[in-house]
Amino acid sequence: MPQIKNVYRESLPALRLIGKRYTDMDRGPLGGFGLKWDEWFQRGYHIPLFQLGPIVESAFIGCMRHNEGLEYWTGMFFPENTPVPENYQSIDIPMGDIGVCWLHGRAASGELYGEHIHVLCVNKFMEAGWQIADNSWFFERYVNPRFSKPDEEGKVILDYCVYLK
Repeated sequence: MPQIKNVYRESLPALRLIGKRYTDMDRGPLGGFGLKWDEWFQRGYHIPLFQLGPIVESAFIGCMRHNEGLEYWTGMFFPENTPVPENYQSIDIPMGDIGVCWLHGRAASGELYGEHIHVLCVNKFMEAGWQIADNSWFFERYVNPRFSKPDEEGKVILDYCVYLK
């Protein structure tokens, strides 16, 4: 089980998520989207995004919502109205406050992913007195270098974020 290193509230501006959209039909054999991330990097889908101009932050995003099943996006956040490159999709994400949990664990073992992570973080947000927004986005934020540089124990920090009321 990952350790929660930090919990805080953050305000996001209106954003444009640019990347690739997946659904429940795209899940891998273990039920997640890890194979889509493998494809993302093997095919270099991330490279054209760095040429778009200002990135909101140096982080890849796994963005989700329930919309007639689970909708899962791999991509990056950009300022609203950023042009979308050919063969990519986009969705505009509203401004709002999010709860952020820093999860410290081993990514390769899968301990940082799954429904239990959502429940763990939502419980922490509620303990802080925050209310979760109805029918809204939640996302994994893979911030460089917190996620890309494992510590001496081989652990990284994944930001798990949920929109708040």
